[in-house]
Amino acid sequence: MQTWQRLALVALLTLSVSQAALAQQDERGAREQLDALGQEIDAMAERLSATDQARDSAQRELREVETELAQTHQRLDQLQAERRQLADETSQLRQHRERLEGERDAQYAALGQQLAALYRLGPTPQLKLLLNQSDPAELDRMQAYLNRLTQARQQRLTDIARLDTALADTELALAERQTRLDTLADELETQSALLAERTEERRGVVTTLDDRYGSEADRLADLNQSREQAEQQLRAIQAELARLAEPTPTTHITRTQGDLPWPVQGAITASFQRQDGVHYNGIVIQAGAGTAVTAVHSGRVVFADWMRGFGNLLIIDHGDQIMTLHAHLQQFSARPGQQVNRGDEIGRIGNTGGQASPALYFEVRRGGEPINPQRWIARR
Repeated sequence: MQTWQRLALVALLTLSVSQAALAQQDERGAREQLDALGQEIDAMAERLSATDQARDSAQRELREVETELAQTHQRLDQLQAERRQLADETSQLRQHRERLEGERDAQYAALGQQLAALYRLGPTPQLKLLLNQSDPAELDRMQAYLNRLTQARQQRLTDIARLDTALADTELALAERQTRLDTLADELETQSALLAERTEERRGVVTTLDDRYGSEADRLADLNQSREQAEQQLRAIQAELARLAEPTPTTHITRTQGDLPWPVQGAITASFQRQDGVHYNGIVIQAGAGTAVTAVHSGRVVFADWMRGFGNLLIIDHGDQIMTLHAHLQQFSARPGQQVNRGDEIGRIGNTGGQASPALYFEVRRGGEPINPQRWIARR
């Protein structure tokens, strides 16, 4: 290779390394920007949550009890998940203990055979060999056999000691996990009792709210008023997002219009802008309480809190001024500032906000204005 060719090759390699380094720096910079955006959104959500949307005492009480219910559901889920993990670990430890005991029994059996062989040679086999063997080569061979037998016996004893230690450690780990399982059982019982208490308390609050309506018209008027207050809060969220130093990056959600998955499977019980005394900016999907609600597209959670008219409400910003709203959740599975991907669980179906039955209220908004969700999710 000529000199100029070598120089060109070196220059090309240097350029490639530099480009790779720059790409890594760009990737790190992008990750840092996304992390900073998540922190900024988290702080924004805290400011928005500080705004009291429950104007009267009954609504404030409903907010408090439904927030506590959500926390209790989340704590129960955490406890049950930990219990399942501990139960799996306990099962694995028991299997490990059985393997160790089997291995130790095999070592004991092998050691017994070695000791029986030594016993047959008598109490002083080396002396017998010296007195009975006239052939030096045979004497060396038998001595080597005895040495190997002694080494094997010592190795067996070492292995048995190691297995005894491992078994003791396994028993200790099993005892620790059993203690933790017993503690979890007690806490689960306590949390379950608290859940029943809070559920009954919520029922009383909802009854109080319903009793104050003189007619169905009064109830619908209050509901629409709650929705108007919620709209003010949603406009505040939109304004906060517009003031972010770095807007949420595009997720190309507009390319998936008409092909988005359903956030939960169920029957639609109220359609977009259905006129039956209540103005809907989204759709209501009925599903069983506790059913997982999933993100229809990647994005970042910008709000997860209780809001009058919506109950527990979670909002995802997908970039390109598109947001999805998920209301009446039993509990949250994602927090403000968190990046979520399509199909990730973000909450569970509930009836918060004073609803009579569990369902998901789902909205899609562009530039803060509601648009028909059924034009975005896939046909069934």
